[in-house]
Amino acid sequence: MKEVGPPEDRPKARGSVWRSGGKERRARGGQPSGLDRDRITATSVALLDAEGLDRFSMRRLAGELNVTAMSLYWYVDTKDDLLELALDTAFGELSLPDAEDTAADWRDQLRALATEYRAMMVRHPWLSPIAGRFLNIGPHSLAFSRAVQRVVGRAGLPAHGVTGAISAVFQFVYGYGTIEGHFHARIADTGLSAEEYFQQSLTVASEVAGTSEVMKESYALMAARGGDTVQEMLDRDFVFALDLLIAGIEAMVARG
Repeated sequence: MKEVGPPEDRPKARGSVWRSGGKERRARGGQPSGLDRDRITATSVALLDAEGLDRFSMRRLAGELNVTAMSLYWYVDTKDDLLELALDTAFGELSLPDAEDTAADWRDQLRALATEYRAMMVRHPWLSPIAGRFLNIGPHSLAFSRAVQRVVGRAGLPAHGVTGAISAVFQFVYGYGTIEGHFHARIADTGLSAEEYFQQSLTVASEVAGTSEVMKESYALMAARGGDTVQEMLDRDFVFALDLLIAGIEAMVARG
């Protein structure tokens, strides 16, 4: 049996900037002027969008704000605090259904929430790698979670099935949005349009030995999918997959 040490010596879960209520530190002597946590967070989001997670640092952020790196530590303790604040700020962009609107169709509300979540993942590619690193207990993240629970809870599933249904839908959306975000990032690096990149990728794949039969089947499937642009194809796949998941929820409700 593994020996367990005293509580103070045991491993601890990652902390959270929200444990202190997410509140900014009180002003103290020598605190830099012209800064506040909202401005720092907004600049962090803009920098992450423009340059990505790998290049993000306190020093780079300080340069963007035209202050010293040490100035930032009046407002946050670590870079992780900033990433957690940026993550919750992104969740604040989501449009949530009215909690009082119980007459609305839960399917339509779930589709809207999933579509918003996908767009957020694509709009902020840096969000995907950090979403699983933090507790996601900021006010905007919690508001989104509550909205999802309310909507799925109205579907008629037994209580023990609600979290499974949420996982099925939003882990799919997380994965779809992550891959779509990577796809758009690769396109941006080439300077090509999405259509040009897609066609070049198909050409390269078709030239690999032994892929002719697979590519022939793929072309047929893509033709059946329809859509005049790459974005339309991505949207059609997303909508169909989401409808499959919603149909699965409906089937489980019908089973009782």
